[in-house]
Amino acid sequence: MKYNSVLDNLKIYEAGKPIELVVREYGIDEKDIIKLASNENPRGCSPGVQDAVCKDVSKMNLYPDDSMYELKEKLASRFKVESENIIIGAGSDQIISFGVHAKANKNNKVLMAKTTFAMYEIYARQTGTTILKTPSHQHNLGEFLKIYNQNKDIAIIFLCLPNNPLGECLDTDEVYKFLDKIDKNTMVIVDGAYQEYAKYKDKKKEINPQDIIQKYPNVLYLGTFSKAYGLGGMRCGYGIAEPEIIKALLKLRAPFNITNLSLKAAIVALDDKKFVQNCIKENFGEMKLYEKFAKELGFDFIQSFTNFITLELKNDKNSSQISEKLLKKGIIVRNLGAYGMNAIRVTIGTPEQNLRFMKEFRDIYLNDLEG
Repeated sequence: MKYNSVLDNLKIYEAGKPIELVVREYGIDEKDIIKLASNENPRGCSPGVQDAVCKDVSKMNLYPDDSMYELKEKLASRFKVESENIIIGAGSDQIISFGVHAKANKNNKVLMAKTTFAMYEIYARQTGTTILKTPSHQHNLGEFLKIYNQNKDIAIIFLCLPNNPLGECLDTDEVYKFLDKIDKNTMVIVDGAYQEYAKYKDKKKEINPQDIIQKYPNVLYLGTFSKAYGLGGMRCGYGIAEPEIIKALLKLRAPFNITNLSLKAAIVALDDKKFVQNCIKENFGEMKLYEKFAKELGFDFIQSFTNFITLELKNDKNSSQISEKLLKKGIIVRNLGAYGMNAIRVTIGTPEQNLRFMKEFRDIYLNDLEG
């Protein structure tokens, strides 16, 4: 059977290993496995969310409200925009797909950082567009602008703020100065999946959706309930943009793309600001321990504005080997070897999980690489 030729060189996205797979492959008891690979909230979600979803379980046989009125109204109130500025997706990933398929084609190009969220490239390649990447792993807007000025047929620019999988984040003023130089027919997708963390740690990193779409009608801002809100398993994200962009994206949306339980979870999650703030506060408290740990062992890390940290290993230590040895001990992390980096990304877990990681990692890093 023949398939579309754009699939020939398209890589399948590899998510972090699930706990169930590690149980099957390594014979480790599930209770002895900790997952620090997918940037989930280790503290779970708000208790109020769990209660609300349990009460609505009997509605699983019903289709959800396809207008998503209540969630859109809550998001509009939170960000001081109109419901017409909002689209809801099955995770922000789905809205990335909408944006790419609305603009990219075989006659134009898409620009992104060398190392950033893999789905940008995967969705873009589905359209047959040309992928352009900056030389640097981290976001360098000087490099972005140079490439942009040399290629007037760029349809989409991706800015991941903060950046996944590395964790760095640009200052807002720097982003705005860059956007001032971009033609209004070029869509700029600003992925704010980790913005709750960034603005907590440093207000200079905050991207305000209302402000940015008013200043730049070509910007599509993305947010998600998968990270700070602890709803990764419910798959609910949102896009905020001027109505013209939203209307175009809605043409690509299938009906009932979010379950009624996912909608309920997101609606209730928005109300529990205290839970989210406590999770973020604890996250950065634990992150300081990782930074201290890296300094003690003599390797570098990327300053992170997210719920994970990227540990850059010395050349005589191999990230793939270390990741595999950690896996055999029941600790799942993200090896960044596929990105051409000798580094691992570690989700900031609970205090107990973090202590266990550091203990096992120290033993492997110092003593066990030849074993």
